[in-house]
Amino acid sequence: MSSHNKVAVVTGAGTGIGKAVALAFLKDGYRVALAGRRRELLEQTAAEAGPAGKQALVVPTDVGKPEAVRALFAKVKGGFGRVDVLFNSAGGNAPGVAFEDLEYEKWQVVVDVNLTGMFLCAQAAYRMMKEQDPRGGRIINNGSISAHAPRPGSAPYTATKHGVTGLTKTISLDGRRYDIACGQIDIGNAATPMTERMAKGVMQANGTVAPEPRMDVHHVGSAVLFMANLPLEVNVQFMTIMATKMPFVGRG
Repeated sequence: MSSHNKVAVVTGAGTGIGKAVALAFLKDGYRVALAGRRRELLEQTAAEAGPAGKQALVVPTDVGKPEAVRALFAKVKGGFGRVDVLFNSAGGNAPGVAFEDLEYEKWQVVVDVNLTGMFLCAQAAYRMMKEQDPRGGRIINNGSISAHAPRPGSAPYTATKHGVTGLTKTISLDGRRYDIACGQIDIGNAATPMTERMAKGVMQANGTVAPEPRMDVHHVGSAVLFMANLPLEVNVQFMTIMATKMPFVGRG
């Protein structure tokens, strides 16, 4: 099936990485369901796609709520008939605080979106992929460099991103019998509103504050599109894409 016949669902499609990936899919000929909490941002994504934006379906969605996710995939099925790719990108973070000062409520908000929301969307896509004809599809989860190594004061974000890795592996294993491939892209310092603070200076592991290099977010869109366009007998299980000089490899 060529990309011009495929359907993608992108969560977090109104901003940042999700938006960049949604635009890459639309410009490649996909029909794309744009999911996110704010309708106006989703409509802006569709508008920025130009003529390809006619292939977008805007579906305001809170991925942390089961009923909202069910409604999202019901609209996808009604509007497009199937789903070939899910890019699970919606996520958030809590302000960096000392571990002992982290409030339960802030922990729970991050877990609900980053892990539970990803599970709910993946499960809904999996069910459609299992039953549709032709059968199968691909789920790509947005991990993070934090799925490998934490930043100071990042317990909720880091814990959920480690959880995403376990979810990715499990879906990849369980999906084999239904021709469902699942992979994860771990992204380091893409230039989005979420990472603007890094250019000014962020806390390092040794307690100092230092600016960190960032990379153009459009490279992430291209990388996810590459993963998505592979035939289902091929899977990128894990991909790391990062600013070359960010402090990750070695001692920073």
